Amino acid sequence: MTYYAGLDVSLNETAICVVDAEGRIVAEGAVPSDPHSVLTWLEDRSYEIERAGLEIGGISRWLHEGLREGGLNAICIDPRRLRALTKIMPVKTDRNDARAIAAAMRVGWYSEVHIKSKASQVLKMLLTNRKILLEKQIDIDNAIRGTLRVFGIKISGRISHATFDARVREAVADTPNLAELVDPLLRARAAMREQYAVLHRHLMRTVRGDEVCRRLMTIPGVGPLVAVTFRTTIDDPDRFRRSRDVGPHLGLTPRKYASGETDRNGAISKVGDAATRAVLYQAGLAVLTRSQRWSKLRAWGMAVAKRRGMRRAVVAVGRKLAILMHRIWKDGTTYTWGQTASAA
Repeated sequence: MTYYAGLDVSLNETAICVVDAEGRIVAEGAVPSDPHSVLTWLEDRSYEIERAGLEIGGISRWLHEGLREGGLNAICIDPRRLRALTKIMPVKTDRNDARAIAAAMRVGWYSEVHIKSKASQVLKMLLTNRKILLEKQIDIDNAIRGTLRVFGIKISGRISHATFDARVREAVADTPNLAELVDPLLRARAAMREQYAVLHRHLMRTVRGDEVCRRLMTIPGVGPLVAVTFRTTIDDPDRFRRSRDVGPHLGLTPRKYASGETDRNGAISKVGDAATRAVLYQAGLAVLTRSQRWSKLRAWGMAVAKRRGMRRAVVAVGRKLAILMHRIWKDGTTYTWGQTASAA
């Protein structure tokens, strides 16, 4: 008899449900969220598990790796597809979620999620931690500006991060009580800037030592941040049979609703990694507005801008950049600028 297992993973406990080939529940339980406990629970019941599913997120990657090493055919699934099934449940519990996952594994109604390599996961955490320090620094800057504004002191205009501290201290030099309020924030901001610089230097060293990132940076608009973000998100270029499949994977293609006589296209789907989509948009904007050197990519983007407007053109160029980066990565080539429009 073939059996299927559903695992609803939380930080401390994992709910398990096992169903047979007919969909009947044969065992249920809950164990601590670690691979050894899950494998022991299943082995004690001597079930031949065909597939075991768990939703991606949290500690699922670590748990998935441990279950695979223990001989269990564990599969991380996309929770968005399962959501349509679980949201109709009148009672939502971890036990019921495990039942739904087990049922989905039995009928094959799931989308498998690619588990990134350890190197890509480390790079992703580096990018995430770097971004957190940068965002918190900006939050402190805004908090300081708001504090001073209450007392009629305006720190406005374009001020560099390096000179912000001096400008603020100069502005509150004549008001000791106010200086006592902002001094702790300035000290915290300085510490964040220092640690942000540590992570940024680490990121730059990683990019310089990565042959793939260096080749991706030959494309107009693609800098170190764009290259390393794309690299860690895609992880393995062979995941995609065609380069143009990368655009839909990153949510850069339009939504579509077609039913009966209704057939309309919407805005981009925005599925996939939001950080990668954001840097591709910024890269597309740089190609169209800041790049001074002629390229086929910029010429194509400007033609789209004339027909559909600049915002749509930036998204289109961002999608084209994703396609180019995937193809260059897979082929082991570099970007060819080509001839200028006048020469052509």
